[in-house]
Amino acid sequence: MIEADKTVLTTCPFCGVGCQVNLHIKDGMIYRVDAPFDMAPNYGMLCVKGRFGTDYVMHPSRVKTPLIRVNRDEPRSNPPVWREATWDEALDYVAENLTRIASEHGGETIAAYACAKATNEDNYLLQKFIRASFGSNSVDHCARLCHAGSVTGLQLAIGSSAMSNSIAEMEHLDTFIVTGSNTTETHPVISNFLKRAVRKNGAKLIVIDPRQIELTDFATLWLRQNVGSDVALWQAMAHVVVNEELYDKDFVARRTEGFDDYIESLEHCTPEWAEEITGVPAEDIRQAARTYANAGAAAIYWGMGISQSVHGTDNTLAVANLALMCGHVGKPGTGLNPLRGQNNVQGCSDSGGLPPYFTAYQRVDDEAARLKFEGAWGGRELNPKPGLTVTEIMDGALDGKIRAIYILGEDPMSSEPNLAHARHAMEHLEFIVCQDIFINRSGEMADVILPSTSFAEKDGTFINSDRRVQRVRKAIEPIGDSRPDWEILCDLARRVEARMGVEASAGYDYADAEEVWEEMRSVTPDFWGITYERIAREGGVHWPCPAADHPGTPYLFEQEFPRGRGKFWELEYGTDSEQPDAEYPFILSTGRVLFHWHGGTMTRRSSLDAIWPEAAIELHPADAERLGLATSDWVNVKSRRGQITLRVLVTGRSPEGVVFIPFHFAEAAANILTNNLVDPRAKIPDYKLCAVAIEKTSAPDDRPETEVPLTERGAMQDRAQQVH
Repeated sequence: MIEADKTVLTTCPFCGVGCQVNLHIKDGMIYRVDAPFDMAPNYGMLCVKGRFGTDYVMHPSRVKTPLIRVNRDEPRSNPPVWREATWDEALDYVAENLTRIASEHGGETIAAYACAKATNEDNYLLQKFIRASFGSNSVDHCARLCHAGSVTGLQLAIGSSAMSNSIAEMEHLDTFIVTGSNTTETHPVISNFLKRAVRKNGAKLIVIDPRQIELTDFATLWLRQNVGSDVALWQAMAHVVVNEELYDKDFVARRTEGFDDYIESLEHCTPEWAEEITGVPAEDIRQAARTYANAGAAAIYWGMGISQSVHGTDNTLAVANLALMCGHVGKPGTGLNPLRGQNNVQGCSDSGGLPPYFTAYQRVDDEAARLKFEGAWGGRELNPKPGLTVTEIMDGALDGKIRAIYILGEDPMSSEPNLAHARHAMEHLEFIVCQDIFINRSGEMADVILPSTSFAEKDGTFINSDRRVQRVRKAIEPIGDSRPDWEILCDLARRVEARMGVEASAGYDYADAEEVWEEMRSVTPDFWGITYERIAREGGVHWPCPAADHPGTPYLFEQEFPRGRGKFWELEYGTDSEQPDAEYPFILSTGRVLFHWHGGTMTRRSSLDAIWPEAAIELHPADAERLGLATSDWVNVKSRRGQITLRVLVTGRSPEGVVFIPFHFAEAAANILTNNLVDPRAKIPDYKLCAVAIEKTSAPDDRPETEVPLTERGAMQDRAQQVH
């Protein structure tokens, strides 16, 4: 048996659960990963990604030295030609170009992508650098592309967008709804807690989802609504609660506003009306509404099936309306709980990685907040105008509003909708910097690659889905000449300041990541009571934690909502989504599979890629028979925006007329097909509904047969859903 040189406790780099993991190190390599049984939030459990997927850290394609593009005079779409550079040369090159662009066109023409995989300290320094050095608030990240609908809707309804209740409450639930989340594959450890609640407590589970996910096997009731009809379904449930007087009259009177106007707007939203729209039987809608409303405590959990929509804000408001009406907020076992997809997507938002906000949602257009940050950042005058979102940054690249983009650990050329549009926009930029551990599709278009370290090679903090601040600890030495993100940013910022001749530095001299956190918490009341020492002692602390003797806040809103009273919002069902027609007769929805994660940059460089090495389109048996297709056949799938080629997996998981494609595979990128139509308030794209056509084709020459046949893969996925 291998004996470890050392074992380092840290936080898993994958989904938003924030599992605590032990990295067992031998000869400078991670050879084993397990989990401590006595630590929240996972208590010894790990999914297949956390246990077996961290070998990407040592992958030979890691970027080990700074790279400068040689063929800059050619179109960005041409294959890049790189030359290695020293850190001094690369950082001077970046500083010169950014300061030149700021001088010629204004600092607001520089935008940045923060990173939901990087630490809070990394993201805090990125937004500080862009705001203080260039006066640009165009700092955004992938939350715009996953939960912006949730963020906007919850801010409107209650004034806070984070998950309201803790993971620890899940296995003790009484009643709960899961909607728009294939939890077993996207958050396997959370899924295990939810299944325990059903098995051990007899909890009542209502699943609302068009796909037959594994949790439907545990459900008291499964409402299989038509794709895109969520608002109608939730409005009808609210109609039942009002009509049968099941709502919490005391809670509504004490803690909400707008109820009378809201219930008037529900008059036509009968279950029979909703059945025509959603396809869900009216009696099932009534049963779901009664089950949720009559529960002593009931929680709602949702994923991107709710938020990734041109109606994502309305979907979230409809969910919030029902929770407020029934008083299932502000106590254990209840709440409004968006499940965050990436390891630090909550923390990236909390750290100021959004255009209108400094840390912890202090608005840039709030004078008191702005003056506080100006004082902390050396007296630099800050811009009070909120910046551009991710989707607006792409449009801005086409009209000259954005001239340069600094991309920290993200890959817009995989994550943006309508990738042809994104590529066209990126080609118009004067300067692109990518700071990452690998060269991804966006990196192929960059002028400079700055090699950063993985989670295992640096210190810092992540914040998980339930607002728990946890430590990230260095376990191995940096690969090659790579450096931690926060160190790179500080070195670059000092060079930019020197070229700009600033009189008062914003301050970029930190001894370590802990000093960055100390500055960050000094300007963030919600973090005041959270220190590295306390995290180490307690294993993690839920914000808000405004003082050293404050216990942290596992669940929110016990006394009041951040906006005062919760607000009911009148809604009208309708759709602006692209609809199927004779030419494009199928509805496409996108998402994840258990073995991979997001754009695949990490898991496809791990041993997991051998298990699930290619994309496949889920096709209902009736649709497959009509098209003369079988599992493993090759098809072209095309939309009005582009075409991809991949193989078929015949399964009843998706309903007839609906197909599903995972978005992890660059060679068959689902976002070539998706629509860049966005929610008008949240600016989130419509990833869950667009129209496509399917036609049989032959296998592409560059796609060899894989070792794991598709016929075996469905059963394999079902087995691996069990948490190890």
